[in-house]
Amino acid sequence: MNEKVVVAFSGGLDTSFCVVYLKQQGYDVVTVTVSTGELDGNELKNIENKALALGSLHHYNIDAKKKVYDQIIQYIIKLNGLYEGDYPLLCADRYAIVEEVLKIAKEESADVVAHGCTGAGNDQVRFDAAISALNPHIKILSPVRDLEMTRVKEIDFLKSNGFDVDTPLKKYSINKNVFGVTVSGSEIDENKEPDSNAYTLTKKTISTKHCKYITMGFEKGLPVSLNEKPMSGSKILKELNTLVGAYGFGSEIYTGDCVIGIKGRILFEAPGLLTLIKCHQKLEQIILTKQQLTFNRYASHSWSDLVYGGLYYEPLTKNLEKYADSVQYNVNGTVKVKLEQNSMKIVEVQSPNSLIGRRKVIYAQKSAGSGDQVKGFIKFYSMQQTMVGSK
Repeated sequence: MNEKVVVAFSGGLDTSFCVVYLKQQGYDVVTVTVSTGELDGNELKNIENKALALGSLHHYNIDAKKKVYDQIIQYIIKLNGLYEGDYPLLCADRYAIVEEVLKIAKEESADVVAHGCTGAGNDQVRFDAAISALNPHIKILSPVRDLEMTRVKEIDFLKSNGFDVDTPLKKYSINKNVFGVTVSGSEIDENKEPDSNAYTLTKKTISTKHCKYITMGFEKGLPVSLNEKPMSGSKILKELNTLVGAYGFGSEIYTGDCVIGIKGRILFEAPGLLTLIKCHQKLEQIILTKQQLTFNRYASHSWSDLVYGGLYYEPLTKNLEKYADSVQYNVNGTVKVKLEQNSMKIVEVQSPNSLIGRRKVIYAQKSAGSGDQVKGFIKFYSMQQTMVGSK
């Protein structure tokens, strides 16, 4: 009886090569497609048919969009999670993919899993590290990386084994998921301005003269309503990707430090997630204390660095998520946003837990104490500085 391998199958060239190659190596191949984006039923069916045609014994289609929001995106919002201050962790859906693939491996009694990562990117770290953390005894295969395959070699291999390969010349490498879109390749890799065709979510479709106001409600640090209509967080994110993206806001050209020790440059589009993070930050500013806000910056940096770097299952990651849950308890309120072409501005923030105006104190308008009390405070507050300066 042949050994069974479960392949994380996207339907692209790399994972197609994996199915045929592993079958030739004597494995019984089972494929799993984990949808973390906007794949519709027809697209998923086409991927399934492709997997079976390549030689998969069984194929599974799994919808993990809600899982991605509940496990990962909620903490990106709560912790204002931007890797190196810019990148909103569009790569973090890989952990949900790994979890679902391992579930199928258990159902299929398979002791081997495989992915199509190359040796050139960060995803190989995320996949391998996550798989090992969740099941240290399972064997991991990565044929494209291990054989140092190129696209040309993969295409030739598939054709030589009787499989037609649809190989249109693609200017960009594009990855879409519930977060948004990442784009690399061509002039982006050359540190040049991306062509207008590189953009999808943030193509400007709204007139320069047209503006729009939207309101979001937050409870315990998470979005719960859009324009006063109760809605799930994942639905709000999807709506904002379309609504805010139409104004051209939410795309960035980002150069950052990769896990594998090099720098990488990409274009990403995440209008919904960037809007939610910015709204959440403004809400926190009127609710949390100075000490909480200061520590939040450390927590955000640490959590984002761990998740980006393949260490989602590191205990500190989970510790920081527990911290986020506790500190967000009072982060409730509404945020009003003004949308204009290429612009998203937060114009009003309201909360029943706001520290502004408590005890009738208003910045630069009304003091909490008498003149003598304030002078006494300043004297003691600056005493050490005064003592050093008087030497």
